[in-house]
Amino acid sequence: MRLPPVVLASAEEVLREILRFTAPADTTLSRYFKDHPRLGGRERGAIAECVYAVLRNKNFFTEFSEPNGGATMRRLTLLGMADAVGIEALPGLTDEEVEWLKRMRDIDRSLLHKSLRTNMPKWLWEKLAEQYGEDEALQLADALNTPAPLDLRVNALKADRDKVIEQLAQAPIAATATPFAPLGLRVLKKPQLQNLPLFKEGAIEVQDEGSQVLAQILGARRGEMVVDFCAGAGGKTLALGAQMRNTGRLYAFDVSEKRLAKLKPRLARSGLSNVHPVAIAHERDAKIKRLAGKIDRVLVDAPCSGMGTLRRNPDVKWRQPVEAIAEMHAKQVSILDGAARLVKAGGRLVYATCSLLKEENDAVAEQFIAAHPDFHLVPMSQVLAEQKIDLDMGDYLKLLPHKHQTDGFFAAVFERKPMAKAVPADESGDEAAPETAD
Repeated sequence: MRLPPVVLASAEEVLREILRFTAPADTTLSRYFKDHPRLGGRERGAIAECVYAVLRNKNFFTEFSEPNGGATMRRLTLLGMADAVGIEALPGLTDEEVEWLKRMRDIDRSLLHKSLRTNMPKWLWEKLAEQYGEDEALQLADALNTPAPLDLRVNALKADRDKVIEQLAQAPIAATATPFAPLGLRVLKKPQLQNLPLFKEGAIEVQDEGSQVLAQILGARRGEMVVDFCAGAGGKTLALGAQMRNTGRLYAFDVSEKRLAKLKPRLARSGLSNVHPVAIAHERDAKIKRLAGKIDRVLVDAPCSGMGTLRRNPDVKWRQPVEAIAEMHAKQVSILDGAARLVKAGGRLVYATCSLLKEENDAVAEQFIAAHPDFHLVPMSQVLAEQKIDLDMGDYLKLLPHKHQTDGFFAAVFERKPMAKAVPADESGDEAAPETAD
């Protein structure tokens, strides 16, 4: 069935704004849909998929949208919409446009120059090629340029994974168990979940399998004191609270009250009562200092470039300059140092990002352990064995979309040595504030 002509016009209009890269694509889309309430669900879905298709394929699409020396928004929109819904669904095309779209569809992209195939800024491709080798970097780029699946986490306080699969099938929604996260489900399509009883009752939450694994490796137990240091909207917080079986005390820290506000309705659905959201000014906040040396486990899902989430947020690679990576590294080191003060002797600290870049990952972990002799690195292979997660890793967790079908994630686990004392917080410290990861 063909889409109405307004869809192409609307997609071109919002795409023009998004390609200025002055704001996140999802924010711009949400605002546009709010301003255009007459667009139906099908129309909105097509427009959104068109936009993300253009963002994923920007270099390739732009190269073939310059018939007269300048890229045309019409052609970019047609390419994105054809990728999203198929040529046959597009209204008002000329015969020339149909033929052009068919030729574009038949191009073997594996034969293209890597600048077109990878659809990445030059600086990002060079970093990935240096870090992973060109062959694996190409596989990684191909995976990052495909849409992410929809993953769910089953709330073990309210439901059983096998029974949830059966209930979803009645919707009908096909879902399979994820291979690594013990409570994860992968939905084969992307249905609307908000009106499902399972969602309304808090039995399921949307959460990438990689993010679920991060929460799992913290190893939070019943009755412990745990901190999610950069909680954001609280996806991992909810997973941790359920792991703790709604016992103990779980603090959700974040510098953004707006982000923490998004946690409240999710928290209400979850049935958790052990979670305590706390807005903080920075990582030296007095609210944190009072807990120094008292916490069993601390998760630092640090703010980062977000390059591991490009399947979901393809605009990120176009909005961030290479200079931002060094700035992120400095912020990450500072936040991890502040969070470490919370950990008691024998307690664990997990540093994590949704980045693929060593400057934000290995380099931060190595700098931390060199500066903190009171901590030692716990090999990720040991942590995964403790949690019975079947992943082959060395010292660090490194999840990659082309290998594990998750977003790109990194994690390192540190443990404060049993006889170590917590370092008193620096009263004069006023450094980078923790916030949610992209």
